Amino acid sequence: MADRSGARFLTELMSLHGGPGFEHRVAEYVKGALAPLCTDVCYDRMGNLVARIAGDAGDADAPADPHADARPAAASAARPKQRPPRLMLAAHVDEIALIVTRIEEGGFLRVAQTGGFDPRTLVGQEVVVHASRPLRGVVGSKPPHLTTPEERKKAPSLEDLFIDLAMPEVRVREQVRVGDRVTIHRDPLELMNGRIAGKALDNRASAAVLLECARTLRSLRHEADVYLVCTVQEEVGMRGAAAVVETVRPDIAIAVDVTFGDFPGQAPDESFKLGKGPAITFGPNIHPQVFGGLRDTAVRHHIPYQIELSQEPTGTDANAFQTAGDGVATGLVGVAIRYVHTSVECVAYADIEDCGRLLAFYATTVDRSVVEGLSCY
Repeated sequence: MADRSGARFLTELMSLHGGPGFEHRVAEYVKGALAPLCTDVCYDRMGNLVARIAGDAGDADAPADPHADARPAAASAARPKQRPPRLMLAAHVDEIALIVTRIEEGGFLRVAQTGGFDPRTLVGQEVVVHASRPLRGVVGSKPPHLTTPEERKKAPSLEDLFIDLAMPEVRVREQVRVGDRVTIHRDPLELMNGRIAGKALDNRASAAVLLECARTLRSLRHEADVYLVCTVQEEVGMRGAAAVVETVRPDIAIAVDVTFGDFPGQAPDESFKLGKGPAITFGPNIHPQVFGGLRDTAVRHHIPYQIELSQEPTGTDANAFQTAGDGVATGLVGVAIRYVHTSVECVAYADIEDCGRLLAFYATTVDRSVVEGLSCY
């Protein structure tokens, strides 16, 4: 890895817990890393983190929240200024999680999903129940010795699983409530050849992309104001993304997310190589000029890249960006990870660095003429 501090930031971010609706600790950690590199940072009402890097055509005194006005009205009138282009780069920071639905006899917990877990991967996992205080537990199921031949042929459903806190039922009922959130506990693991594995790489990997982008932008000139955004509640319907468009009102919005890494048995046209650069998405969800600009930037700066074709809605924040308000010119870049929505997701940190560089160099191309041309398909 070229930069150990970037890998350290990512592994520490992965260690934090933040499912949909309780991402605040994750957002605060990202804020601490981005704030020294940005002009200003704020939160919107949904809890999205919005960090702005003022462009050369921008007003360094303007706040991150474009609805606010840092200058008196008279001063604004005396010094009219065309607003600079706004480029928003957004990564969701929530992770898939569970929610307590019932406390069984004996103090065992039944759960439902807030995000897309595959129940097959949950058996035997360590978890944290975010109750009146964090409680460690394990996900249990019926031992194979006690199952019927028919049961052994099927993967257990979520309804068959339970969480064991190893506490008396009375103490469980004192501390745990229906509605408490549950996340996987897993220490990140640095593998060979610059690979990192663990939970929540979807989408903490993309938060690391934003940091790499901000670092690269320090040495570049750009006309546009660049907004680095950490959105919330993507895993339960892209809710933060829809709100943050109203906060930032970008001319161009690029979702930064993960995509499917290659592994044995996966069709080549459904997966992407780790270590071969970010995947740039093209399809109906994507503005063709944004796609073309990203691709051309990669070629111009010798950044490795892959092309992902998506004929359907992408299932990312890009869905919400494209159709928000009267529509936003939208792009999507993805970092390939293996074993998506498990506790051992795996990424090549070199792809994160390349994706950050791609977005930073793309930001230097966004000027008023580019924005004015977005209505020409």
